[in-house]
Amino acid sequence: MSAAVRTIVLWCPDWPVLAACRERGIDPALPVALTEKGLVHSCSPAARRDGVTRGLRLREAQYRSTALAVLEYDAALDHRAFEPVVRGVEAIVPGVQVLRPGTLAMRARGPVRYYGGEDAAARALLEAAAGLGITGARVGVADGPFAAEQAARAADPMLAVPVGESARFLAPLPVSLVADARTTTLLHRLGVRTLGEFAALPEEDVRRRFGAAGAFAHDRGAGRERSRVAPRTPPPDFEVEQHFEPPLERVDQLAFAFRVRAEEFIERMRAVRLVCTGIRVELDDDRGGHSSRSWLHPHWFTPADVVDRVRWQLQGSGAVDAGLEAAIVRLRIVPERVDSTGNHEEGLWGGGPDERVHHGLTRVQSMLGHEGVVTAAIGGGRMLADRQVLVPWGDRAPERVAAEAPWPGSLPALAPASVFRERLPVVLVDAEAAPVAVDARGAISSAPVSLAVGGGRAAPVRAWAGPWPVVERWWDAERARRVHRFQVVDHDGCAWLLVRDAEGWWAEARYD
Repeated sequence: MSAAVRTIVLWCPDWPVLAACRERGIDPALPVALTEKGLVHSCSPAARRDGVTRGLRLREAQYRSTALAVLEYDAALDHRAFEPVVRGVEAIVPGVQVLRPGTLAMRARGPVRYYGGEDAAARALLEAAAGLGITGARVGVADGPFAAEQAARAADPMLAVPVGESARFLAPLPVSLVADARTTTLLHRLGVRTLGEFAALPEEDVRRRFGAAGAFAHDRGAGRERSRVAPRTPPPDFEVEQHFEPPLERVDQLAFAFRVRAEEFIERMRAVRLVCTGIRVELDDDRGGHSSRSWLHPHWFTPADVVDRVRWQLQGSGAVDAGLEAAIVRLRIVPERVDSTGNHEEGLWGGGPDERVHHGLTRVQSMLGHEGVVTAAIGGGRMLADRQVLVPWGDRAPERVAAEAPWPGSLPALAPASVFRERLPVVLVDAEAAPVAVDARGAISSAPVSLAVGGGRAAPVRAWAGPWPVVERWWDAERARRVHRFQVVDHDGCAWLLVRDAEGWWAEARYD
């Protein structure tokens, strides 16, 4: 087995929090927590001083830190914001591997020979990180990436573990660093709590009991790391950036000034047979403000499409020749989604009707604005009106309205074909011509025999089913909603979906 290769790891503590704070203009020195699925994913040092920890429930975290700023964790933002840091480090040390956003690994041989020692190479990396606006970065040097990362986490601000001493350095660390939760629990029951105790176990016994994954963890804990740094190949740089001096104060001026750079942006990708289907537009104004937004395209971006997205982000609901609240000093376009041109070539006989529809909608959208052309999508919700989502042409339906999420009380399949934009009033009466009511226990007062929808003529009821209660936000007295669904088939065979609320009966949809 070959000896472990000396490795340098640069670690940026609390990188997810730093990236999120930079994106939203929040001071990372404040108590900040990123949440994922209702749990704390990561938090700032100020939040940890208040008792907030990873894995804590959001309500408990807010109880411990009353001034806590809560943000949603965005993994894509982590990677996107770390890319400039990676490029900055590659400028002084080529051959970098991104272990995860916020952590970089590189082979030590080249930097050590160039800078004249491990300490000098570590200082050069720390200076580069500080120049990129990262304070508190740490550097670790050891035999192998795992040991080097643990050295970086223990560094202040740098720590070099002597050659051949990685096992001794790792020995007091907890075994949970190399094993999954199930294996860690089992090892704790066996009295094995540190990496040194785990490494002392016979290698063959560990492999026989825990398999290949256990053997891999055992090698790591014993400092016999087989993994090597895999330097990344820097991706082609398609980003374009333009500074404006003097700053531009009008939308039409900026759109005209950026047209040439938009053409360069698209031509760079065409030269390597790529098309762009998603971009991010970043804007900085002379007051220190920052605006960033991602845009998608149903096919691929042309230079005119890029300029349109810049104009829409600047324009908002104003006119194209309107003045901006603050003059723009910098504009940057970053490709977020690219694809091979081979996946977007026209067919042998052209694109057909779909291509003409696309060009027509795109043309209308360029004249009316981003919200001027929308397409229908099915979202989540309990009421049918809530499930109708209108998405701007080319955009993806927001995740918050995902239809696959659980919605207790929602209407099961098959869904009605016609959903009314505005509910129609309904008169539903029994054999005595008295209105049918629903009591507190969810039962109807009497069987319906006549139905009149939207002020039309009354029709006999052939069949009916229900009611089914739908209760939302029962804990919020102001926003709570309690309704009852009811299905009715009239004499002509037309089926209706009715809703009963405090105001009476309404037709929500019709089964055509």
